[in-house]
Amino acid sequence: MTSTTNRLHRLFRDDAGMSTVEYAIGVVAAAAFAAILYGVLSGESVVTALTGLVQRALSTTF
Repeated sequence: MTSTTNRLHRLFRDDAGMSTVEYAIGVVAAAAFAAILYGVLSGESVVTALTGLVQRALSTTF
């Protein structure tokens, strides 16, 4: 193999630090998802919709 091919081969086989980077990306993605979910669920339209749903369920006659 040539020296360039050797370097590329080593680059693709070397996994040092991969788990740390993957863990960090996963944590950032989970935090971003939680922030978006909190923003959606704490919005006035969701609270109004849930309140209307509960009131309609409680006022239903059988």
